[in-house]
Amino acid sequence: MTFSSSGHGPMARLGVALSHGFTGSPVSMQGWADYLAGQGFAVSLPLLSGHGTSWEDLSRTPWIRWYQDFERAYLELTERCDAVFTAGLSMGGALALRVAEHHNVAGVALVNPGLTFADSRARYSGLLKYVLRSVPAIGNDIKLAGVSEGAYARTPVAAVHQLAGLFKDTIAGLDRVTVPTIVFRSAVDRVVPESSMEVLGRRIGSTDFEVVRLENSYHVATMDNDAALIFERSAAFFREHAGGQ
Repeated sequence: MTFSSSGHGPMARLGVALSHGFTGSPVSMQGWADYLAGQGFAVSLPLLSGHGTSWEDLSRTPWIRWYQDFERAYLELTERCDAVFTAGLSMGGALALRVAEHHNVAGVALVNPGLTFADSRARYSGLLKYVLRSVPAIGNDIKLAGVSEGAYARTPVAAVHQLAGLFKDTIAGLDRVTVPTIVFRSAVDRVVPESSMEVLGRRIGSTDFEVVRLENSYHVATMDNDAALIFERSAAFFREHAGGQ
């Protein structure tokens, strides 16, 4: 399952590959994808392996599969666009950064990107997965009432261990991300800790690094009160930096 749009015309000059977050689905990014497509961007929003089915399925999925799914979406856009950006929410932010570490992306847009864990138990997930299959999920961290991202109700501990591997690998290569990067960061986020932002700011190789504060949204900001701000500012960012390719 992949959302895609060619924008306006057979050859869209600008493309954006979007990634949803851990235990989530494209539902959390659909509004952003629709907005960008309406603005004429070519957009790809893949459903990552192990997601959109069951948490048991996710527990059997290695992190490299999530990355390969997103990398494939990016590469398909490069075949029909002059410049392609990567963008992601939460874990999707780590995937967007990792693609930028290995490919010539035009820029990166992140929403509450995950690179570290709020729960200290995550560091022991490699051992815990053998005695504890899953834990209650921290889903729907959304300030706007009545909105659901449709994430899993449980989080598989084995998948947390995989997520830790993705974070470690991505952090190690952050110095290779030298393209313009914009980060939308919620003032209140009960999923991704501030240490993720600290690591990103300290390790990223880009000298064009902007943080936009979201004062009225929680973690899933792409579905929250500041969604329109994210959509509009990111579109302007993509247009501004398209000429570098």
